[in-house]
This record gives sequence, C-alpha cells and structure tokens, in this order.
Amino acid sequence: MAAAPRPVKEFDRSIVEGPIPRAVWRLAWPTMLHNVIGGLQGIVDHAMVGHYVGFTGNAAIGVSWQIFLVVMLFINSLFVGMGVLVARFAGKNEPEKVNRTVYQAFITTAVLSFGVLAPLGYFLSPSLLGLVNATPEVQAEALPYLRILFLYSIGMLVFFLVGAALRSAGDPKTPLRYGLGLTFLNLVFNVILIRGLGPIPAFGTTGAAMGTVMAGGVMMLVAVHRLFFSSRWVVQFHRGMNWKPDWSIIRSLFRFGIPAGIQGVAMNVAGVMLLRYVGSLEHSGQAQAAYAVGYTQLFSLITWTSVGLMGAAAAIAGQNLGAGHPNRAVHGVHVASLIGLGVAATVGAMFLLIPRALLGVFGMDDPVVVDLGVELLTYLSVSGLFITVALSYTGGLQGTGDTRSPLYISLVSQIVIPLGMCAVIQAVRGLNPGDIWLAILLGHMTRSVLSIVRFRQRKWQYIEVDFDSAR
Repeated sequence: MAAAPRPVKEFDRSIVEGPIPRAVWRLAWPTMLHNVIGGLQGIVDHAMVGHYVGFTGNAAIGVSWQIFLVVMLFINSLFVGMGVLVARFAGKNEPEKVNRTVYQAFITTAVLSFGVLAPLGYFLSPSLLGLVNATPEVQAEALPYLRILFLYSIGMLVFFLVGAALRSAGDPKTPLRYGLGLTFLNLVFNVILIRGLGPIPAFGTTGAAMGTVMAGGVMMLVAVHRLFFSSRWVVQFHRGMNWKPDWSIIRSLFRFGIPAGIQGVAMNVAGVMLLRYVGSLEHSGQAQAAYAVGYTQLFSLITWTSVGLMGAAAAIAGQNLGAGHPNRAVHGVHVASLIGLGVAATVGAMFLLIPRALLGVFGMDDPVVVDLGVELLTYLSVSGLFITVALSYTGGLQGTGDTRSPLYISLVSQIVIPLGMCAVIQAVRGLNPGDIWLAILLGHMTRSVLSIVRFRQRKWQYIEVDFDSAR
C-alpha cells in the first residue's frame, strides 16, 4: 500500500492552544455566516413562491421541508457521529484517522441516499402530506416539490457532510465559500425556474425544488473533485487509503450518530405533529402559512446562527477534549452561548419592532395571515433567547461524544411538553393559535435549562472515542 501523502493544509492548533474567545470566534463567525447564507435558499424559495404562487405555495414549501427533514436528519446523524470522531482526532493531530472517517461517512451517505431515501420518500410522499392535515390545494403544490427533494437529495447531503467534516477539523472558511457558491446557483436557478425565462416555462413551487437540487448537484461535483483529486482541503482522499467499507469506522459513526439521528427525527416528527395542530385551527391554511414563514423562515435568522454556534461549540469541545484540555472545552461552550444571546436579542427586537415588514418580504398580505404571523413573532422573540443557549450546550455535549443526553432532553422538551400541552388544551376547550405559540416557547425554555445542567455535570470528559473502542 502506498504511503499516505502529507496534507497541504495542517490543522489549526490555535483551537487547542490559543485564547479561547478568539478560537471560538474564528470557528463561529464563518459557520454562522455560512448557515445564514445557506438558509437564504429557503427565504428565496418562500419569497418568490409567495409572490408568484400565493400563500398556498408558502404552506406547501413549509410542510414539505418539515416532512423532508424528518427523514433527512436521520442520515444527517452520520455527520454528527463523523464530527465527534473528526474533532477528537484533529485535537490529537491524527490526520489519517480524520481522512478515513470522512471517507467512510461519504460512501455510507451515498448508499443511504440512493438506496433508502429516494425510493421510500417518493412512494410515501402522498401519505406523509395527509398526515399533516395539508389542505388539497397545499397538497397539490407540495407533492411534486417533496418528491423532487427525496429523489435528488444527494447533493444537499454531500453539502452538509463536507461542511461538518471541515468545521470539525477546524476549517470553517472553506464551507463558507462552498455555501456561497451553492446559494448563488440556487438564486440563479430559482429566478429562472419559478417564474420562467424565455422558452423555459414557469414551474412555480416545483421550480423551487428543481433549483435547490440542481444547485446541490453542481456543488457536489466540486466537492468530489476537491476530496478525491486535490490537496487543497485539510481533509483529502488519497491512493493510500482503503477504499472498501470499514465496518469498525461505520459502527463508530452510527454509535455516536444514531442518538443524534433519533433526536433529529423525533424533533421533526414533533414539528409535523405541531403542524397537524396548526392545521386543526379555524383558519388552517392561513395559520400554516404564518407558521411556515414565521417559524421555519424568520425564526431561522436565530436558529441558523445558533446551529452555527452549535457546530463551533462541538468543534471546540471535541478538539480540546482530544488534546486533553477539558476546562478549555467548558470555557469555549460558554463563550459560544454568549455570542448566541447577542444575536438572538438583536433579531428578537426586529420581531417586536417591524413584524409586518418582515412578513411582507414573503408576500404576506392576507389580513388573517399577517395577524397570526405578528402574534407568532412576539412569542418567538423570547423563545430565541432560550434556543440559542440550548443549541450551544447541545453542541458541547455532542462534540465530546455525549449524543444521548441531547436526545433525552429533546424528547422531554420538544415532544412531551409542547405536544402534551396542545393535546390537553384541545381536549378541554379547543386550541387557539396562541396556545400553540406558547407551547413552542415553553419547550425551548425547558431544553435550555436541561442542556446547561447536563453539560455542567461534565460526565462527557470520560467518554472514549476511537474505532476500536466503538465496537
């Protein structure tokens, strides 16, 4: 077997040796900006579809993504497991173990995407849309959109894989550039396909899905070239590697990833069930549109940055634990949560001060939709403060290898509390929109408190991470 080449780019050792606030910020700002830019794809879809199709198109995209994420996040759990291993090995300065881990995650993702997600998603889409009480008009717009996402998801999955791998290895700037390219292509394709251009007809809501998967496909080709044929990334695949499936590594990916996958699926199943409660309200179509824009899009201004901070916290905690510095891991997660609070407070102020203007960006002019959206944003202005702290500490737990605790916390905070509250109120007197918005807020508060308490117990510092120990 040929000797492995030395990586052109070495790991950033300032993460485990330099000042903590600077290290957190260097990881966080590209990751936060990357998530904001990546999330702009959803805003573009909603804004253009809202103007050219109407609120039924917004509702269709909202329910479709909620369903799609339930399944896709299970595959995305592989990237959580990969991130645990990559961060720990990068902290130990073991590049070959990093490369082997990412390659095994890559081939596993391809098999699951083509062999599981595409066929099952295509045939189950009608039943899944019925589960969320989508109106016939919304289902007509959502079915082709959802099927396209399921069939051609590989580009988006590779996008998430590359970003997670490089960030965990300490390089957040490359995923930022990668995300810029993806978002630009998505903008171009959507402008053409949603509204039509020249001989190309207007595909409306379906065009938004086509643009998303086409942009992902192009950037996937770029990523494959960089990984297999270039040495410009800190992660690279080379001739000296074993190209066959390595079951010891794959078991490690699932060992750490499965709890995160179950957590993601459970949370999004809760989201789907919450949509079912929204669909049971008096003005169900308008309420679903307000929920789709307010919670899945505008609230994402907070969650995008918070998920970015979660990734930064995971990398900081995992690498420092790998380097034998658990106290630096604690300090890094605390700093990440403070950054998140600043962002959440700023965005929350916008929700309170200019809610109608924000809703107007998405073509929301129906009076009922606007009133429901304003009410929802009021609750979310407070909820954002709690979810950003929860996600930072979730990143700290997952980055160190404790992926089970966030699962248990999410089951309580995102399922038992909000869905239980809605079920009881609906049985007693019938649901109002404010009841659902309050249930979301209480769930986020609970998740924040439990995540902080669990991380501060510091049981994560005794978790062993390696291929052999994961058997």
